[in-house]
Amino acid sequence: MKMRLVTRLLLAIIIGVAVASCIDEGEPYIPPTKAEEQALLNIYLDTLTNRGLDIDTTALGVYYVTDSVGNGTFPQVGDTCVVKYVGSFIDGSIFDSTGENTWEFELGTEGLIDGWNNGMTVIDEGGQAFLIIPSELGYGETGYGTVPPNTTIVFSVEMVEIKPLH
Repeated sequence: MKMRLVTRLLLAIIIGVAVASCIDEGEPYIPPTKAEEQALLNIYLDTLTNRGLDIDTTALGVYYVTDSVGNGTFPQVGDTCVVKYVGSFIDGSIFDSTGENTWEFELGTEGLIDGWNNGMTVIDEGGQAFLIIPSELGYGETGYGTVPPNTTIVFSVEMVEIKPLH
């Protein structure tokens, strides 16, 4: 199961590198416009689909690919989720990771990006998925930390445990 996740993550990184190779590195970085982000996202999604991956979308607009199914218990708002994750850009560059550690958070907590809270609801306990979060559900037009404005972000997530609210 973990090998399959690693294989798919590597595939996503390879695709991202191919997309990024179209960028002129001699120029200073200029964050994409919303239209440019959408174009890059469409290329990324088309490439994943052409590679045979089944991409689903939440009602809010988070794209996701289920890598492995867990025990069928999905988190609800207020539950504590225990996850491992790697956060990257569509070019494959990693901007955040739990490494071998886990991170616990309460689902629905303010301060977490909408795409994260929404995307967690489609990963069951023991399951693994990729969340592809457009900027309007992530860090938007302002960006945050190392995430530039108008940037789609991708999370490879393993839902290690769900601690129910009640």
